[in-house]
Amino acid sequence: MVAVALIGALVLLVLGAAALTFLFRQTVFNDLDDRLGRVTESLLAHVEVSETGALSIEQTPTDPSYSQVFSGRYWQIVVPGGGAGLASASLAEERLSLGALTARAVSAPGDLVVGDADGPDEEPLRVLVQAVEIAGASGPVVIAAGEDRRPADANVTRFLLSAAGIFAVFALALAIGVYAQVRVGLDPVLRMGRAVAAVRDGEQSHITGAYPSELMPLAGELNSLLDHSRKVVERARTHVGNLAHALKTPITVLSNEARTNKGPLAELVARQTDTMSSQVEHHLRRARAAANARAIGARTSVPEVLEDLTRTLAKIYARRGVELALCADDGLVFRGERQDLEDLAGNLMDNACKWAACAVRVTAAPLGETELQISIEDDGPGLTEIEREQALARGVRLDEQAPGTGLGLAIVADLARAYDGAVRLDRSELGGLRAQLTLPAARRRKLETAR
Repeated sequence: MVAVALIGALVLLVLGAAALTFLFRQTVFNDLDDRLGRVTESLLAHVEVSETGALSIEQTPTDPSYSQVFSGRYWQIVVPGGGAGLASASLAEERLSLGALTARAVSAPGDLVVGDADGPDEEPLRVLVQAVEIAGASGPVVIAAGEDRRPADANVTRFLLSAAGIFAVFALALAIGVYAQVRVGLDPVLRMGRAVAAVRDGEQSHITGAYPSELMPLAGELNSLLDHSRKVVERARTHVGNLAHALKTPITVLSNEARTNKGPLAELVARQTDTMSSQVEHHLRRARAAANARAIGARTSVPEVLEDLTRTLAKIYARRGVELALCADDGLVFRGERQDLEDLAGNLMDNACKWAACAVRVTAAPLGETELQISIEDDGPGLTEIEREQALARGVRLDEQAPGTGLGLAIVADLARAYDGAVRLDRSELGGLRAQLTLPAARRRKLETAR
């Protein structure tokens, strides 16, 4: 809006300056032409032709410039093809070379012909030429008056520069005014944008504040959309919970019956019910994470969750002598549910503690403006490149002797993808495995004064 307004205003200002300069130039040269016209009228009134056809003049213009040699003001009277004619003393022995102007004047006797010519001192002249029929003359008498046009051109140039300066000041003032007007006019829209960002980052639940009447319907629709989104997420969570209860009860009954009976069938049922329970838990957790990832306004403090997990795991693995070191950037906020972050980081940290010899290092830092990265390293045996790829596959267990279903890292990968994040495994500087977890982060607010 500012650019369009300024471009339009600039075009109008340039056209206005050009129009004013053109009008001023016309005025200056009209005054010059009127002055030359009065000179030709005076010459015409006093020129005479003798019986022999010679030209004479009773009275010349009284302006002393016409008596000063090469003064810039000249007149002459000639009969084309009829001799030297008469000329002002300012021309000395020179004559004005009028060429086409004389031909135009002779072709239209009585009309005033205005044009440009070179003076005796090579100065540019404004010339007025008129051809008249006088009794006794052998042909039309051509009367010409000329004046140096450089002073007139200088006046026009000064006016142009002055107009350009004034219009430049106008343009600057207009630019400031347009920018201020647009900023003031769009301030409610910008405030609404900041309010929407605050809702997205979980700083407030609805768009609040006073807005112009044109924006109030938009604010209302956005708040209704937010409420609808929350209701959809709540319904999804409710359905997930209901499904969990509906499936867990029959699976638990089957599992209990299998354990109270002996035989190959009971053992098969027990193994399959354990697998079903793990798979149901995995997919229910993934569905809940997907719903949470689409929720608006969820915020979780990363340092707080990692500190809680570190304290818990440090107590659990204290007997093995595993030490956990945590370095988390203050103010780092995960844009999602706390339980999901606990599942994501907890699985990776627990896995690192299981395989660590004596040290686990956890770091969390921002990754750009909208992402964060949690890195978990251990000094255990680590994994080869092929094993690292297999470790993220669902149900794959690299150590069949360890208890579990092989879903730990797969759950982490699925949860991370639900939040448009990722998990990457590589070698740690400690010598073991390093798991890097990338997740969405709440946008950090800039200072109000920097807006």
